[in-house]
This record gives sequence, structure tokens and C-alpha cells, in this order.
Amino acid sequence: MKLLDAIAAAAPAIATVRRDIHAHPELCFKEVRTADVVAAKLTEWGIPIHRGMGTTGVVGIVHGRDGGACGRAVGLRADIDALPMQEFNTFAHASKHAGKMHACGHDGHTAMLLAAAQYLSKHRDFDGTVYLIFQPAEEGGGGAREMIKDGLFERFPMQAVFGMHNWPGMAAGSFAVSPGPVMASSNEFKITIHGKGSHGAMPHLGIDPVPVACQMVQAFQTIISRNKKPIDAAVISVTMIQAGEATNVVPDFCVLQGTVRTFSIEVLDMIERRMRQVAEHTCTAFEARCEFEFLRNYPPTINSEAEAEFARRVMVGIVGEQNVLVQEPTGGAEDFSFMLQAKPGAYVFIANGDGDHRDMGHGAGPCTLHNPSYDFNDELIPLGGTYWVELARQWLASPTA
Repeated sequence: MKLLDAIAAAAPAIATVRRDIHAHPELCFKEVRTADVVAAKLTEWGIPIHRGMGTTGVVGIVHGRDGGACGRAVGLRADIDALPMQEFNTFAHASKHAGKMHACGHDGHTAMLLAAAQYLSKHRDFDGTVYLIFQPAEEGGGGAREMIKDGLFERFPMQAVFGMHNWPGMAAGSFAVSPGPVMASSNEFKITIHGKGSHGAMPHLGIDPVPVACQMVQAFQTIISRNKKPIDAAVISVTMIQAGEATNVVPDFCVLQGTVRTFSIEVLDMIERRMRQVAEHTCTAFEARCEFEFLRNYPPTINSEAEAEFARRVMVGIVGEQNVLVQEPTGGAEDFSFMLQAKPGAYVFIANGDGDHRDMGHGAGPCTLHNPSYDFNDELIPLGGTYWVELARQWLASPTA
């Protein structure tokens, strides 16, 4: 493993910052203290900053030895928000705020990018500009989209943008990257079926929305099995069915809710269209009516082929070919997808290990994402920081990258 010595030496101090952020988690668009910590560190290292983009986002600007005159620029992104969940850990840096926790490692993502920022600011051994993007509200708020709306790519013109997420279960010291779709789109639906209430003993006097809902749930699965190509992955999950208040009353209405996940916009378009048709026509067949709502949260995260291959080469140079794995697509979603819709780039995984790194006092559960016993592996800070620096330097030195 080829780590940058200066980053390795500074890693313990950066880990202290990481643990401070972990102890003071903030939810989406409320990351005021976290943004203050990031801004203070960047300013301490002589990095000009821009604050308030996407509400609480921070962008650091590091020009190389040419002052950025060559026009080449690359963006490196880390998310900074926490989750609305209770932490089970009791170690010294556990959350001090009930119901809030860094259970996805965004504190670690912030730390790895800060490690790179410190090195880049001190050495500036490159031509061009590195934009350090500390993004709020990844966990459901769409902070990436909001930063873009606020002019991220207009104010800070860059040719490519890269992101990274820690991945528990992979052996520490390894990475994973692949071109194409690597995370799914996230979408929600709500269907309200309006029938006609009646006494349970006289159902012929009403229109029962419950069997309509049952027909609908079954029919939705034929969209997956019969309307798309078998090789196109997608999931329709009806996760909530709500109807009725008494055992002897046919209810007036029934509500279905759930999620849809796909790895392409084309499949998502088809599923939304077919779900609407199935819902409306099923209701018509039963003389009921429906209200159909479909909310598109995050699009699929799709890596550009050239940028994914470039990231892979950088990783190989640091940890060796055997430690750069194929990035298996996951059904989870990520709002870095909005940035990849606007710019070429790649979203990669850095291994977080199996949980043995956790201090005494960790919860009884596994060290998986969105788990109350999770903690980021501080051993990743020098590796992640080295990756960011090498990626930026090599990309800026390769005009045809």
C-alpha cells in the first residue's frame, strides 16, 4: 500500500476531528456546526471557501502552482449529514444528541476529504484547480440537487466530479469501482383507492376497496416479470396497506404505499406508466376510483466509463490490482447521482472492514450502514485521503482523462 507520508502523519489529528463530528451529528440542512468545523479547518490551511450553497454546503478552492490558469478543474465530494436514529454505542465519541447519529460514515467521508485538503493546500504540486465539495442533506434531502440549483457547476466550473462511500463487509485496504449503474434510483408511491363503505354483512351495498388493493398488489409484480427485460433489474415493494377501523365495516378507502428501485431512467419511466395504468384500470373494473401519486427521489447513480476506469487505475497504483474489486450494484440510493447527471465522474466504495476497528463500548449489532452500532473505521483516513490526492493530481495532469 502506497500511502502519502504527510497524510499518514496527519491522520490522528484528522481522526480527532472526525470523532468530534461523530459526537455532534446534525440532520439534513441543519449541519451548521459541522459546516463551521469544515470551514474553520479549510481556512486554517489557507483554502478559500464559499459557504451556504445548498443551505449549509461548503466548497473549498485549491489552486495549483499555476493558480488555476490552465483551466483544468476537478471536484471531490463528501457528504456531511447524519441520520435520525438513536445510537447504541457508548464509547467516548458516541452521539451527544438523542435521536441523531452518524450511522452511514459521513463523518468519515468528511474526514478523508479534509485529509486531502490539508495535503493539497500545503503541496500544490499540480496545475489546475481542485474543488472540495462538502455537501449537506444526502440522507433524503437531496443536498446535491440543491447545490446544483444554487449554481455549483456554474460558480465552480469543473470537467469531472468524483464521490466515495465507505463500505462495511469489504476487507479494509481495498476499493471497489465499476462503470455504469452502481446504485439504484429511489422512488415512492401512494395510491388511494376510493370505494363505498357499507356494513360488513351487506357488502353488496358498497364497493369494497380492499379486494381492489389485493388485485393491484398482485398485478404490480407482473410489471417486473412481464413488462421489462429480464436482465433489467427493478423492484416494486408495496410496504404499507391501510384500510378500515372496524371488523364489521367495509371501509370507504384503502391506501397502498411503497417504493420502486431501478438502475435506469427508461425502466423507471415504464414502471411508473404501467403502475398508473394498472391502478386506474383495476379501480375502473371494480367501479372504484383512485388517486395515484409517484415521487421520484433520487435517480440511479451511473458512473461514466472513462472516469470509472481512471479511478480504478489510481486505486491500483495505491493498493495493487488484487485489492481493487468489482463494484457490485446495490439497491440503495445516493444523491451524488444528480451530480453524475450533470458531469462525468465516478462514485466508488472504500472498504470499511468487518467492525473489529470499533472501540470498547460499541453496540451489540453489526457494523453495517444505518445500524445503531455502526462506527467509521479511522484507519481509512490516510488511505482515503491518499486516493483523493492522487486522483486529483493525476486527473489534472491528464488532459485526455
